[in-house]
Amino acid sequence: MTTYLASRRASGEAMDPSFASAVDALSDFVLGGGKRIRPTYAWWGWRAAGGDPDGDLAEEVLTAVSSLELIQACALIHDDLMDASSVRRGKPTVHIAFGSRHREQGWLGSSERFGMSAAVLIGDVALAWADDMLFAAGLPSEVLRRMSEPWRDMRTEMLAGQYLDVLTQARGDSSPDAALRIDRLKTAAYTVERPLHMGAAMAGGSPELIDGLRAFGADIGVAFQLRDDLLGVFGDPEVTGKPAGDDLSEGKRTLLVALGMQFGADVLDTALGKPDLDLATVEQVRRALVDVGAVDAVEERIEELTKSALAALDDAPVAEPAATKLADLAISSTKRTF
Repeated sequence: MTTYLASRRASGEAMDPSFASAVDALSDFVLGGGKRIRPTYAWWGWRAAGGDPDGDLAEEVLTAVSSLELIQACALIHDDLMDASSVRRGKPTVHIAFGSRHREQGWLGSSERFGMSAAVLIGDVALAWADDMLFAAGLPSEVLRRMSEPWRDMRTEMLAGQYLDVLTQARGDSSPDAALRIDRLKTAAYTVERPLHMGAAMAGGSPELIDGLRAFGADIGVAFQLRDDLLGVFGDPEVTGKPAGDDLSEGKRTLLVALGMQFGADVLDTALGKPDLDLATVEQVRRALVDVGAVDAVEERIEELTKSALAALDDAPVAEPAATKLADLAISSTKRTF
């Protein structure tokens, strides 16, 4: 990834030196943190279908699955903009950083609007370069043909989930069903399910294997997001890289919030979507979510999804060591602590 981004920066600088600074922001974002979950699942999807890590195509496959980090960059940069988030991974978000740059340089127009525009375009660059990186990885045409369906569907599902998230917040839909639909499309599909599908398809995996991996991935992907929702309210900012209660101030209708409202945590009515949420109110919300049983209910759902995912994995014809590795990944993805 480092080599690829450096080569694209060189070509960008040749177009115009000013564009290189935008590329630098994207490179810093991609290389500066993250769990690399999506390429990891894609790699083990390939291994699950018999991909040989010492074979002729291993390097090309590794390059191809690494392009998923650019899909992730696009999603996060745009998500931060839509949610008006100021911090990501302990640093200013892209739209905030470029707004500050505009302000410091004394440029014309609105600094906020410039930052928003830059973030949209940098996210678009990430999405375009993900395609470029994948199709320039050197995979045979037959391999590219097999994985084109999950690649295409994954991107559309991710964007559909993003839109559904925005729409749900606008409508004020706080139902558990709405929260789970968003989790399924916005996170599970492009985080676990489709990367596994993509990897297995590249190796020529059977329909039975792909169906099993997708069932596993769909459930683990939702469980991963539910854990992330808990961290968004209860997580330590030093660990999460985001302010305490950030999801609450953004007004996110997560399953945790939906259940809290359903179970009678009335403090959410005034706290949710409040931009200047103070720590005392965040702590009040935390206590309420615990007291009404919303936290326990989400933990139970995570456990249920993890069990069903592991059962689907057991039933699928997954080659070793991928079966063991995927089971380990499932646990590590869903057992992150506060």
